[in-house]
Amino acid sequence: MAGIYDQNLDRNPANYQPLTPLGFLERAASVFPDHVAVVHGDLRRSYRDLYARARRLASALEKAGVGVGDTVAVMLPNVPAMIEAHYGVPMCGAVLNAFNTRLDAAILAFTIDHGEAKVLITDREFSPVIKAALALATRKPMVIDYDDPEYGGSGERIGSVEYEDFIAGGDPDYAWAMPSDEWNAIALNYTSGTTGDPKGVVYHHRGAHLLAHDNVLTCGMGRHPVYLWTLPMFHCNGWCFPWTVCAVAGTHVCLRQVRAKPIFDAIADLGVTHMCGAPIVMSTLLNAPEADKRPLPRVVEFITAAAPPPAAVLAAMQEAGFNVTHVYGLTEVYGPAVVNEWHAEWESLPAEERAQKKSRQGVRYGALEALDVLDPDTLQPVPADGETLGEVMFRGNVVMKGYLKNPKATEAAFAGGWFHSGDLGVKHPDGYVQLKDRSKDIIISGGENISSIEVEDALYKHPAVAAAAVVARPDEKWGETPLAFIELKDGASVTVEDLMAHCRAHLAHYKCPRHFVFEEIPKTSTGKIQKFKLRELAKGA
Repeated sequence: MAGIYDQNLDRNPANYQPLTPLGFLERAASVFPDHVAVVHGDLRRSYRDLYARARRLASALEKAGVGVGDTVAVMLPNVPAMIEAHYGVPMCGAVLNAFNTRLDAAILAFTIDHGEAKVLITDREFSPVIKAALALATRKPMVIDYDDPEYGGSGERIGSVEYEDFIAGGDPDYAWAMPSDEWNAIALNYTSGTTGDPKGVVYHHRGAHLLAHDNVLTCGMGRHPVYLWTLPMFHCNGWCFPWTVCAVAGTHVCLRQVRAKPIFDAIADLGVTHMCGAPIVMSTLLNAPEADKRPLPRVVEFITAAAPPPAAVLAAMQEAGFNVTHVYGLTEVYGPAVVNEWHAEWESLPAEERAQKKSRQGVRYGALEALDVLDPDTLQPVPADGETLGEVMFRGNVVMKGYLKNPKATEAAFAGGWFHSGDLGVKHPDGYVQLKDRSKDIIISGGENISSIEVEDALYKHPAVAAAAVVARPDEKWGETPLAFIELKDGASVTVEDLMAHCRAHLAHYKCPRHFVFEEIPKTSTGKIQKFKLRELAKGA
């Protein structure tokens, strides 16, 4: 029986609209039309212009036959067109699939086919790898070339039309529609799993809206922040910051390549207030030549993920004028959904205790309904003693819809009503979570996921290799890099240089092992490789 609050109090257009981040741009353009929305080299674009260009893109895509639920892939660095794609693509009901620009042709071909890309917008810098990927792919999407005016190099035109010419045919007043349902897909992101084939993570409008808003709170953003794009926008849709920055009418400062001098110049000349990135970005800043450094006019908020920064790095960043916030998450939760919320009283702790506090991943974002460390078999919470291992699990509206065309993996990921991260950790008495290991054997190098199994598969293709096992080796610059343990076939011989060349022929270069150890690989009585032993060996390798 309905209660009194359910009688004649129904949803209608006046009191219910689907949540979506698309309205952030419309509002910013309406309220602050002349505010600078995008900076790219000498280019300055207002919110009025950014909104009109996003609508042109949506209109042009629709004219090209793109509709609700179609996939539009992009192979772009952090350039203005990438921001436009985060609005223009979903404005016509399509789904944005941003490619990792560091991937090889074979993986890109898989992604084109699996994601069923209907259109592909590609920067000319990546023409060689995209051309090779298209040759391998079964699908043949419409290809649009993007000529970045700030890119000094050149690349072959492989598309049927150039981006500016394409959107010129679109309507700047295009009447885009809100999604019919906030559960509709807005983006597709591929993540390295425990096998060579990546899994397609599907985001919905509701989750993108909520996490984008929560970034404002987590990162202490006021109105009109100046955000420097040191985090790739292809990575979890830039942790949803393409939408976050517009929500507060901020300025997107595009950065095609992460280099120390342009970063310091942007901070000093453009008033950068916020930036995100993997620990490698911090290393780039701290280890920059003195000639490239500039004094910071204000404290810059720096949000980092992956492994917790060492205490010495945090101290150096603070001395350099950056306030570092450590976050944690996965592609499946729209990027970061856990933050090491810092308590002011912790500043007075002895250095060792303060470092221990900093090393923890932390507590849930406000937009995440639940975060816990559970026994993976019983799904019961582990004791909050900081010692008992369990699996870190998530529950809430900023968890993905699931894996595209992969019901088995989706069902396993959501077993028992929780998203299983595959990360092992502990829960401290104050509720803060701390990672201890990765059950999925993923290596995180420079913020990028590398599947150890994918690297091992490549090594096994070498005729001299009898057995291969790849684990993470701690690296001061990259956080982790792949280390390969190799057993050779009887009578076979091979050099490190040969194996490196072999890996580079089969893998994206950043996935290739930096070091090789030739010795018998420890195994169980049933022949299973004991990776926990190899991880210990890797620490001293």
